[in-house]
Amino acid sequence: MITYVQAIVLGVIQGVTELFPISSLGQAVILPTIFGWDDLARAQSQPESFYLAFVVGLHVATALALLVYFWDDWRVIIGGFFRTCTAAAHERTMPWRAIRTGDERMAWLLVVATIPAGITGVAFEHLFRVTFAKPLFAAVFLMVNGVILFVGERVRRSAEVKAIAAEHGTYEGTEFRRLETLEFREAIIIGVAQVFALIAGISRSGITMVAGLVRGLSHEDAARFSFLLATPIILAAGLYKLPDLFGPLGDGIRGQVVAGSIAAGIAAYVTVRFLMRYFETKTLMPFAIFCLVEGAICTVGFALTGHTF
Repeated sequence: MITYVQAIVLGVIQGVTELFPISSLGQAVILPTIFGWDDLARAQSQPESFYLAFVVGLHVATALALLVYFWDDWRVIIGGFFRTCTAAAHERTMPWRAIRTGDERMAWLLVVATIPAGITGVAFEHLFRVTFAKPLFAAVFLMVNGVILFVGERVRRSAEVKAIAAEHGTYEGTEFRRLETLEFREAIIIGVAQVFALIAGISRSGITMVAGLVRGLSHEDAARFSFLLATPIILAAGLYKLPDLFGPLGDGIRGQVVAGSIAAGIAAYVTVRFLMRYFETKTLMPFAIFCLVEGAICTVGFALTGHTF
């Protein structure tokens, strides 16, 4: 059903594209089609298949790589979460009303931003995947993703965004607001933006970064919040589907899952290290161009060859 070579290649693709703003779900449909692995590309949109069980392992490995890289952040964030819960119990109030530090605020920003994608994913992931996880759709929405990145870069330089940053206080010597100054309603908006990543071709990291940029965050802070926000969502989605791997759908592919997951974990760790350094000085524009070009070429190619599945 899936060879070890295919498993490793797909693992690397997952680990890299989950974090690069070029849509991991879209690439998981487009690239196998380009490679001639039509059975694997077609399996993406099936209600149940061995490929979905395989992808579970890749997602868990990617989330674990993010958890390892951001462990110092998560340690203080988790500590902040429990401190607010403890303080709220003593003060007989809601936990978010007991926030005193930036770490505690970050913990609850991530909580509220996770809720929209969590609820929508459970309710509609199956419908979105069956409907849109097809080569032609993925290519078209990859172009849409490129437009989103391009527009986001233009809007972030506007006077309105600079005014938002100045209103909330900026880093010394910069025009960008501090990450911990995000308001809860802004975190919810970023969380809602993440919902659109259920559509193959729309990047989770890309659309959440854009949502952060247009609220005055720097590229580095927008990327950090995006990757922190992605970790529980990706991990929860993988663990939620993990029983499939140990059921009939996992028969004959468990070894390939291990190989692909190792490749995905290593690729994700290397990728997040690279991107956090990249976004210290660089922008989303190269990724916007990549998505527009790849999406346009693949849309024409898939339409002409009948790869609609």
